Formats: sequence, C-alpha cells, structure tokens
Amino acid sequence: MRESAVALACGVLFGFGLALSGMVEPVRVRGFLDVTGAWDPTLAFVMGGALLMTGSLFPSILRRNRPLLRGRLWLPEKGRVDVPLVLGSLIFGVGWGLAGLCPGPALAALALGSAGVWLFAAAMLLGMMVHSMLGSRSG
Repeated sequence: MRESAVALACGVLFGFGLALSGMVEPVRVRGFLDVTGAWDPTLAFVMGGALLMTGSLFPSILRRNRPLLRGRLWLPEKGRVDVPLVLGSLIFGVGWGLAGLCPGPALAALALGSAGVWLFAAAMLLGMMVHSMLGSRSG
C-alpha cells in the first residue's frame, strides 16, 4: 500500500510539473521542433532541468545498498541496437512531432478534456494492445 501511495504521489508531482511547464500543450512541443520558424525553447529548458536533476541525484541513488521501498534496484541491461528499437524510436518520434504529445504529457493532459488528447490516448492504448498481441505471438 505504501508503494502505491508513493507511486501515486510521484505521478501527481510529475503531472503537475508537466502542466506547470506547459508540456501538456502540444503547441509547445511543435514549437520546439519548428527550428526554422517560431522556435519555442521551453522544452529545452524542461529537458535541461530533468538532466540536471538526474545527473546530480542518480549517482547517489546507485551508491545505496537498496532502494527505499524495494528489495533491489531494477536497472535496464545494456543491449544492442536492433531493428525493433530503431523502428519503435522512429514511430515514437514521428508521432511525437505530429501530435505534439508523448505518453506522460498525454495522460496529464487528459484532465484538460480536449477531444484531441483523448483521441491520442485512445490511439496510444490501441497501439500498446496491438504491440502486446504481436509481441506475444513472436515470443
């Protein structure tokens, strides 16, 4: 129960940060990607802040014997760059550029009630279900 409460609090804090920074507004992302037009550097500052926090805090997290709420720290294993990774990255990037949303901001933006955001979230969930079905057939 405590882990769920902490996860909920972290999610709410993350969503609040996305809303405060304007990242739930697709026009911000599109403005960042429009380097030859009306470029909006807001996303660069958000990314820079995230890198600053991660870069300064992650080493101390790795030095701990174990996480605060779990028995061990689960880190991704280094793997190779393969076709599914590249294709997934391309699909994500094109979708992000076209919609101006990625999963985190889209979920936070659902509270705004925009039909476009709800459509994006529905398409995202459908894509996740299709990937899950196709992934289970190949493995």
